[in-house]
Amino acid sequence: MSLLPGLEQMAGAHALMIMGVVPEGAAPMPEGLRTLVLLGPREPGFWAHFSKCPEFLDAMPDPMDRWSRRVIGAIAGAMGARAMFPFGTAPAHPFITWALASGRAFVSPVHLLVHDQAGLWVSYRGALGLAERLEPLPPSRNPCAECSRPCLTACPAGALTQAGYDLPSCHGYLDSAEGVSCLTGGCAVRAVCPLSRAHGRAPAQSAHHMRHFHP
Repeated sequence: MSLLPGLEQMAGAHALMIMGVVPEGAAPMPEGLRTLVLLGPREPGFWAHFSKCPEFLDAMPDPMDRWSRRVIGAIAGAMGARAMFPFGTAPAHPFITWALASGRAFVSPVHLLVHDQAGLWVSYRGALGLAERLEPLPPSRNPCAECSRPCLTACPAGALTQAGYDLPSCHGYLDSAEGVSCLTGGCAVRAVCPLSRAHGRAPAQSAHHMRHFHP
């Protein structure tokens, strides 16, 4: 585990945090790697940091993906690690499988991933693959086990429930006048999670992602 403090410090300088550690044997991983370290936004503060970066300010497409490649790629280079991302590869890297294998993320009652700190705002910007085998972080208890589960009834369109996700209904609602609050403040289901509320995500960050989800 000696690498993690230095890695955490480097990630923290870019408003990222370690979202989980996946050791060899816990999940399939690319050949030659023995540990995966998952990185995601550290809140509060990620959006304030990211929105000052050149990728956000240059008005070019995919600013967050380009920022992730630059920043996490640089961290990987400094640590002698391999950078991997949940975008831009075919086939895609199995980030959901890795998240669940980390013991820090779980399947929520509405079938979305829920993280023990980020709640339903969970987001992975990339992973670092290490040749060294590190032990995982202490496992967490599924936060939904003792939750009142407001996520089950939070969707104003009835599109995201325990029964699953009705994508056409979601997009149809976002096209309506009533859907403006979700477009500007983020998914109501994700926002109502008690852990999400404590995670401190800026509304502007949610609006950014919603514009890409529903152009």
